[in-house]
Amino acid sequence: MKEEGDGSMKSIIKDEENAVGYHSNNVKKVRLNSTLAALLDDPILADVPKNPTLSHVDTLISLELGSAMRISVLKLDGTAIDVVIMNSATLKDLKLAIKKKVNEMEQSKMGHRHISWKHVWANFCLAHLNEKLLDDSSVLQDFGIRNNSQVRFIPYVMSKSSRTHSRRRKHRFFHGLNKCA
Repeated sequence: MKEEGDGSMKSIIKDEENAVGYHSNNVKKVRLNSTLAALLDDPILADVPKNPTLSHVDTLISLELGSAMRISVLKLDGTAIDVVIMNSATLKDLKLAIKKKVNEMEQSKMGHRHISWKHVWANFCLAHLNEKLLDDSSVLQDFGIRNNSQVRFIPYVMSKSSRTHSRRRKHRFFHGLNKCA
């Protein structure tokens, strides 16, 4: 009987230790989140997103150190978005940064909304100083794009010879029936 009492007492003490440990972890998380929120409200850190990832912070540090550049992308509706990419970035890197930024903005405004980027890049391209940026593997600095440069979307339709995907033809199930009638 005494041994059963000791066992239950040990389990009660263990449960209390777990509860205290759980409570202290929650307190630490709350303190961390409040400290992070206070830091992000600082005007100096206004360009840091509200839920920053390690890659966001790393890119912003690179921007401050001069190894990254901020590019303003002018959309067709006249609004602009800013993206930050490394100085050695290619056009493909810029397109991925634009896609990521637009998807984040859409997610925060409207929830999940699908944008067909294949359609976007098939019908539009980016331009800098009236020069179309078409080769995804080209380095942006080769086009004269530097920190605080502006690129814009312009309409562009690929020629059939350079198109990477073919158009799907409509399947006509009853194709030959009109000839018989």
